[in-house]
Amino acid sequence: MGNDNLDKAANAIKHGVDDVKDTVHETQHRAEADAEKTRRDTLGDNLTVGEKIGSVANEAKHRTQAEIDAAKRNVRDHT
Repeated sequence: MGNDNLDKAANAIKHGVDDVKDTVHETQHRAEADAEKTRRDTLGDNLTVGEKIGSVANEAKHRTQAEIDAAKRNVRDHT
């Protein structure tokens, strides 16, 4: 019976650590996406079409990564 409690405590700690890690990663990705959008808004016409496309793709990549990190947390919380 004592091992069950230890297992539950260990799982709760791991869950919390994983949640913090995913939250940090999500926040970093959202900040990078926002920075990319700000850079594009600031530089505007000074960017070439290729640079604008690359910037939009980079922003989308970071937003997608942020959503994946958020989804991992949500799945973990509901399992």
